[in-house]
Amino acid sequence: IVIVSVPAASRSSMNLQQPTPLMPPVHPDVQMKPLPFYDVLDVLIKPSSLGASTAQRYHQEKHFIFALTPQQVREVCISRDFLPGGRRDYMVQIQLRFCLSETSCLQEDNYPNSLCIKVNGKLFPLPGFAPPPKNGIEQKRPGRPLNITSLVRLSSAVPNQISVTWAQEIGKTYSMSVYLVRQLTSPLLLQRLRMKGIRNPDHSRALIKEKLTADPDSEVATTSLRVSLMCPLGKMRLTVPCRAVTCSHLQCFDAALYLQMNEKKPTWICPVCDKKATYESLIIDGLFLEILNDCSDVDEIKFQEDGTWCPMRPKKETVKVSSQPITKIEAPARQPLVVSTSMEPSPTKKADVIDLTLESSASSSEDEADSDPPLKKSLCYFPTVRVPNVQTLDPSYLTSSLADYAVPFHSSTLANIPADIQSLELFSLLQADSQVSLLALVL
Repeated sequence: IVIVSVPAASRSSMNLQQPTPLMPPVHPDVQMKPLPFYDVLDVLIKPSSLGASTAQRYHQEKHFIFALTPQQVREVCISRDFLPGGRRDYMVQIQLRFCLSETSCLQEDNYPNSLCIKVNGKLFPLPGFAPPPKNGIEQKRPGRPLNITSLVRLSSAVPNQISVTWAQEIGKTYSMSVYLVRQLTSPLLLQRLRMKGIRNPDHSRALIKEKLTADPDSEVATTSLRVSLMCPLGKMRLTVPCRAVTCSHLQCFDAALYLQMNEKKPTWICPVCDKKATYESLIIDGLFLEILNDCSDVDEIKFQEDGTWCPMRPKKETVKVSSQPITKIEAPARQPLVVSTSMEPSPTKKADVIDLTLESSASSSEDEADSDPPLKKSLCYFPTVRVPNVQTLDPSYLTSSLADYAVPFHSSTLANIPADIQSLELFSLLQADSQVSLLALVL
């Protein structure tokens, strides 16, 4: 075994020759795509790189600190609005955004994998995952700005801390930034769209002529073009017809309804061709405004080759009544059908004679015997009545008379009865009456 010792100077030179990993810049020159419904008032944290740390292999973590000025605190507080249920909403908000660290173009909101955010030690809830695609790719949250105003300390004396935890991805680096923004509404954006101006009607006429110009290489020539005056979003008549300058179709959609839908869920997709139609690319069509003002009872028009148009009114179906006289058809009279029947007997056929008087007496006697059935004896049942033995009551049991019966509470009533009636024995009369009534019931 041969042991070779390497001097310290040579070891240091070997370490210097090894390539060191490139660290992303702390503040890359990243520009976020502007959001139509937010005006940026100030930048609280510039786009900062979420660089990977060699000490942490799987999940990376980084902390950021920012503070508000007294003027910024005042703008946030005066924009507070109380909602039902005790919730608070702010028109001036502190907004947190993530994107890829790419400087080639404007970046949209994009979250790193396994993102976790804490503001001043409190966990911030992230939006839900998007529906999974058909090819089975891992679910990813839709990128959108995060309103962290409710967890921020609205004070200029105390700083705020944001802790970000994420999973490192090979070949991707993300950036984070914090802004002070003012939230806008769809009516305000519609007003700004009107202030941008209306496209000249001649521009749309030139586009119509270009579409209807005959192509010498094509066998099919288009001579007219039908366009609807109904909005494809709400199926209602257009009020502010607009379309994106990047769209090649003539069909317009209603600007007010389009902005309202994107205020709830910002997609910015053209409802006619399903292509991107951002707010900056929207323009109001002057030709369609003239058409809507000229005809208010038509929902569809047709453009001609020279750029003119005509309304497409539905044709009314008319029912024609024939004026020719109706010929009378006479049916032939029916003749009665006569059927002749002969009632004379045939002379050649002999009649069979049957004597019915034979055995008439015998049969009549038998019929009489059969017609009189034997009489049945009827029995009559008479119920027997048992009379109970009634013994006479011995008068010795009734020794007292009415005169001896003392009634202490009704003495005045007995005093009015004559003395001869009081000496009568009435119980004997009652006994005789009861015996008579009992005999009457038995009989």
